[in-house]
Amino acid sequence: MRDNQLCSMVPQRIIIFCGIVGIIFIAIVARLSYLQINLSDYFLTRSQQNCLHISHTHSARGTILDCRSKLLATNRPRTLIAWAGSGNRTLTTDQQAILALLDTTLDAPISTNNELMLAIMRAERNKKSTIISTDISAEQLGKLSEQLPQDCNIQIISDFQRYYPYQTSASHLLGYLGGINAENYGKMGLEKLLEDTLRGQKGTVLSIIDSIGRNINQTILQHALTGGDICTTLDIELQAICEHVFSPELSGAFIIMNPLDGSIMSMLSRPNFDPNIFLQPISQDEWNVLIEKKPFLNRGLNATYPMGSIFKLVTISAAFKEGIVPCDMHYTTTCKGYYKFCGRKYWCNNHYGHGQINIAQSIADSCNIIFFNIGRKIDIDTLAYYASLFGLGKRTGISLPESSGLIPTRAWKKACKGESWWPGETLSATIGQSFNSVTPLQVARMISAIFTGYLVKPRILVDEAIEKKPLEIPLHIRKFLKRSMKRVVRCGTGSRLKRFKDIKMYAKTSTAQTSALEKRVLGGQYLEHGWFVGNFTYKDHTPLTIVILVEHAGSAQVAASIAQKFVGEYKKLMDSRAQVVATA
Repeated sequence: MRDNQLCSMVPQRIIIFCGIVGIIFIAIVARLSYLQINLSDYFLTRSQQNCLHISHTHSARGTILDCRSKLLATNRPRTLIAWAGSGNRTLTTDQQAILALLDTTLDAPISTNNELMLAIMRAERNKKSTIISTDISAEQLGKLSEQLPQDCNIQIISDFQRYYPYQTSASHLLGYLGGINAENYGKMGLEKLLEDTLRGQKGTVLSIIDSIGRNINQTILQHALTGGDICTTLDIELQAICEHVFSPELSGAFIIMNPLDGSIMSMLSRPNFDPNIFLQPISQDEWNVLIEKKPFLNRGLNATYPMGSIFKLVTISAAFKEGIVPCDMHYTTTCKGYYKFCGRKYWCNNHYGHGQINIAQSIADSCNIIFFNIGRKIDIDTLAYYASLFGLGKRTGISLPESSGLIPTRAWKKACKGESWWPGETLSATIGQSFNSVTPLQVARMISAIFTGYLVKPRILVDEAIEKKPLEIPLHIRKFLKRSMKRVVRCGTGSRLKRFKDIKMYAKTSTAQTSALEKRVLGGQYLEHGWFVGNFTYKDHTPLTIVILVEHAGSAQVAASIAQKFVGEYKKLMDSRAQVVATA
């Protein structure tokens, strides 16, 4: 009986087991059918993605040219050395000998560079490539070709690298490149502003790879397209003169602008930098030394300074237009070295006084007294209005980033300082002190407008539209300003330039305070800024506007001395160009 029960239970267990196996089999078949039939397209795509890999090749950037088609930023060919892995799990004795040979030939630690050796070993195992050395010389390439003429592990790759042939010249306008994920992008200046144009179009490569990532075959789907070229208004030879005459020890800005169409012919900002240094990684120590000098601030566009005596051209225009003083070259006042107002002495630049002096000579000699007298009769908001007519305290519209500066008003002081405007502050404002601050480019635009009758938008690209806005200052006042600026050169603070008899020169100098005069003895950072601004024409050449700002120079004569050197070199350049044309 017991045996019969056991015998009957065995078939039941077999039946149950077979049933379970059958169910599992049916489930597997159903699942496989579902995967193969319903999801076949999905897995086909996934399988293709596993063996097909799309990568991109970088395009050469477009070049940046000056107005005479000289290369300011271009691409130079370079040679790279790469290790092509052959699939070995470890480096052979011969391969180690090759790496030791490269140490000597390339004059660089390779076999002793742990990080690089790890990359080489990974490339060797996975049959991939890794860069060993970048930008080797022709001499090194020649030695390598002789020593390892047909080595399968050594790849010689040619490509292009950004190159700035004039190094620090116009570096703030050109900008530089910075790397993100092995790609270079413009980080400043024109390189950043025109990134989309300069960058070009990447190429596309389709690679077939095996299960461990080794390339089996490659197909170029699209070739890389070089970026577009950019033509600027810069004249690099003129820029070179500015760089030469502006001492490297000085900080400041130097702008040469065509007043007729706003073309920036030259723009210097010191301290400057060499854009080439950013094409390779730099150490933290090198970076710290670099930024200590604050070289990335474009002092022509982004730094603001008190105008000092240049603002007197605004003050006298307002006084004439408002009828505060007559527009008369012979209108005189007496300067005894100071002007007394509310029990305080406001000093002239000549503490001994100029004696009897007319308005034009007040501008030429930078006498303050007549302007203090105007300050008693004019409202600060009226003065600010006329400053705005000259384009001061607001952006010029140039395509690069710029600061707006500040021309103070009653409302501004109340909002920002929480104080009322005091009458004595207007006296300081009439001679360009107080709270006013402007960029050198704003001053260049203002000086240009005096001679052209319109405010022109500064431009840095040849194909930019020329934009003009009428200067709402009457012609007879502009003529007075020009006559006064002529006297600055003939018998005033800019007389060192009168030696150039064949140049029609108009100028204004300025020594702008940065702090209380008694602080001058505490160090150079408390000295005044020096300005020289003007308009000049040589023979039949295009008239040019010149603006020189020297930080903490202590005197405007530092800037005037730079202007004198520049004009002398400018004449030589123009004469040499004329001679080339004559002999062509």
